[in-house]
Amino acid sequence: MFLGRVKGNVISTQKNRYLQGHKLLLVQKVDLKGNFTGNKDVIALDLIDSGIGDTVLVAQEGDAVQQILGHKKAPVNTMIVAIVDDIDVEK
Repeated sequence: MFLGRVKGNVISTQKNRYLQGHKLLLVQKVDLKGNFTGNKDVIALDLIDSGIGDTVLVAQEGDAVQQILGHKKAPVNTMIVAIVDDIDVEK
């Protein structure tokens, strides 16, 4: 799992039939202060209605995603599992 910020939408005219009706978003990792880390973006399945600019918790592990979806038929290993409202780190 990692923290990320949604940077954009992914629009596709053709999708796997198990992904039809689901939103795909472009996410980049962030640190605990909300700063982008690295320069690699990830495409993540979104079932919780997050949007551009949201800080999110992303699961990047096939078995967890399959358990959430309830089947193994969708070709997905990255999914947004939560919108993060606030991060409080004790020093």
